[in-house]
Amino acid sequence: MTDLDKLVCVKDFEDRAAGLLEKRALEYFKTVAGHGNSFRAAKDAYLRVKLKPRVLRNVSKCSVAATVLSRSCGLPIGISPWAVQKVAHPEGEVGSARAAEAAGAVYVLSTMSTVALEEVAAAAPRGRNWLQTHIYKDRKLTERLVKRAEKAGFEAIVITVDAPVIGIRYDDARSQFTLPPHLELANFKETNQSSSSNNQPLLDRSVSWKDIKWLKTITALPIVLKGILGAEDAELALLHSIDGIIVSSHGGRQLDTVPAPLEVLAEIVDKLKGSSCEVYVDGGISTGSDVFKALAIGAKMALIGRPAVWGLTCGGQQGVQKVLDILRNELETTMMLSGVSDVSEINRNYVRTPSNWFE
Repeated sequence: MTDLDKLVCVKDFEDRAAGLLEKRALEYFKTVAGHGNSFRAAKDAYLRVKLKPRVLRNVSKCSVAATVLSRSCGLPIGISPWAVQKVAHPEGEVGSARAAEAAGAVYVLSTMSTVALEEVAAAAPRGRNWLQTHIYKDRKLTERLVKRAEKAGFEAIVITVDAPVIGIRYDDARSQFTLPPHLELANFKETNQSSSSNNQPLLDRSVSWKDIKWLKTITALPIVLKGILGAEDAELALLHSIDGIIVSSHGGRQLDTVPAPLEVLAEIVDKLKGSSCEVYVDGGISTGSDVFKALAIGAKMALIGRPAVWGLTCGGQQGVQKVLDILRNELETTMMLSGVSDVSEINRNYVRTPSNWFE
């Protein structure tokens, strides 16, 4: 039995990571906006959804294969973007990307990575790699990042839209986390921000839907917007021919007391029903049954953030793979115990939710 074999659920990885990370690094990864209401709401929402299993179904075969952006993937689970991953483990973003590649999962690389996007793509050449970025004040910088992603073989661009400024994060303010001197933001060597973990100076408060139109003129890659929490903005995304949206509260790190992503997922899915714009969700997911619930309400894919970081901290690529394996096994088990043999069969008939979620 290896050391990782002793970790049997995501909570085990979180607890182990807490003992491995330097105090300020742990505070950085765990920090939340305000008093943490958004963070807690995202997790608690999954407890408010109850499973409604069917029995006497043939579940001798169970498939978790999914289709995302018209391409098949090994499971309907992705890894959300998370910055400065070499702070968690020397393998950094390469370890995460390779783990996702091995599992057949989508990997969203943060542009604030400690490994250059070209190096990550080369390390996981068969991976479902997407690049997350912002539309920065410097549009030329934004365009260069997009063009680099195209050239490196990334298959989609994810734009974070819920961060015109950085949220109020008390733990960050107290700990004053800074990037260790041996690390840098590898995609920003051309700027004076490569040694800082704070991208506030790069952010543009004036970004609007017209900039999304501009983005579509500079790339043919699918565009996914991350950070939408309402049907009105989802409809605007559709009007702007966006390929996908991630219903997300930014890991509870941006604005406190917003609804849980799962809580608003149904209204967004229903608004976009029948369109070509896919809906994904992140925030609060730590078990395979959480993934099942997200899929049942209508998400095409559920993404994890901190659980992948905890896996990376505990064992690099192997740790992230173990986290994904745990979630896969839990999802398969939940499916079979619910009477479902294929991801495509999961729907709202298998869950009971608070009635006002579908108003």
